[in-house]
Amino acid sequence: MPDALIIDAVRTPRGIGKQGKGALAHLHPQHLGRTVLEALVDRNGFDTADVDDVVWGTSAQSGPQGGDIGRMSALDAGYDIKASGVTLDRFCGSGITANNIAAHGIMAGMDDLVVAGGTEMMSIKHKGMLPMGAGNAHLQELHPQSHQGVCADAIATLEGIGREDLDAHAVESQRRAAAAIAEGRFDRSLITVKNLDGSIALDHEEFPRPQTTMESLAQLAPSFPAIADYSHEGNPTFRELINQKYPDLDIAHVHHAGNSSGVVDGAAAILWASPDYAKAHGLTPRARVVATATVGDDPTLMLNAPVPAARKVLAKAGMTVDDIDLFEVNEAFAVVSEKFQRDLDLDRDKVNVNGGAMALGHPIGATGAMLIGTVLDELERRDGQFGLITMCTGGGMAPAIIIERV
Repeated sequence: MPDALIIDAVRTPRGIGKQGKGALAHLHPQHLGRTVLEALVDRNGFDTADVDDVVWGTSAQSGPQGGDIGRMSALDAGYDIKASGVTLDRFCGSGITANNIAAHGIMAGMDDLVVAGGTEMMSIKHKGMLPMGAGNAHLQELHPQSHQGVCADAIATLEGIGREDLDAHAVESQRRAAAAIAEGRFDRSLITVKNLDGSIALDHEEFPRPQTTMESLAQLAPSFPAIADYSHEGNPTFRELINQKYPDLDIAHVHHAGNSSGVVDGAAAILWASPDYAKAHGLTPRARVVATATVGDDPTLMLNAPVPAARKVLAKAGMTVDDIDLFEVNEAFAVVSEKFQRDLDLDRDKVNVNGGAMALGHPIGATGAMLIGTVLDELERRDGQFGLITMCTGGGMAPAIIIERV
């Protein structure tokens, strides 16, 4: 089985995901995809006619993000028409899944050159989107699925993790992100986004709030009590959906804007090659895939799958947590990464070392590709060897990947 090699990884800065406020919000989402796809060609000089596929992750596939944004972004970037494209949705895990699929094609010997990544513009308003599982009463009877923020609060309540611990985790994420930005740790992967006229739209992270303190977070009201009691067209409320499975649970609302992932726009892309193609075309690999895995977990709590996903991918690799130099687990909500570190008894100095989505933001379909690139850059900076990346997704799932720096 040939190795799947990472040749390069690029990403846009994350722009605030609000119309009228975010520096990227005026752009078409295909433009963000185009930006990172062009950057891979500019940096590596490969012939786009050789690209077997562009595998793209986007969760909200409606409006301007509909219609196979992976293929359309490649065409917009000037890729040869032979470079096909496909767009997939595994909710927040779309970016990791796109890259896992790219790696699988190469490891199977079916592909030689693949680009994988994702785009999400959370500044776009998507109309007519139902709560997860809504409209299918039978599914909700089998697996009641709530709102992710309400799920985060439910998990924190079940685990006995209080707001003070979650806020401290958020403050540390901001501190680490600020240090990473100040020291230029993201510079190798970060690509300036330009408007069509060549002017700069965004060349830096727009979301971080390095001034965040425990005192400032204490002033924020919980975000999800009202949402918990929301009912869509007469369906059960989000709170009732959780209580269908956990009837005695009195949810304590501990998550708010400061200890939840930021709403942002962004895109990322990774260039994958087989060893034979890389050697024949003078491409220098930066990493290889050790193992990938995907796992499902309780759809009602929804956010707990990263721990079993990490255990599964470690077992496939024949490794333990002690073999991993760096972990990235998406900070969808503070409780997700906090529970991940507690359950696996991890050294916190190895997890999300440059901050996470609470500080930097979470452009849903793009985040997974961003995290893979972040781990790769940091492994190189630290002269480390192995990195494990995972994240929770809607529906109670998590993809995972272990890479080895070469």
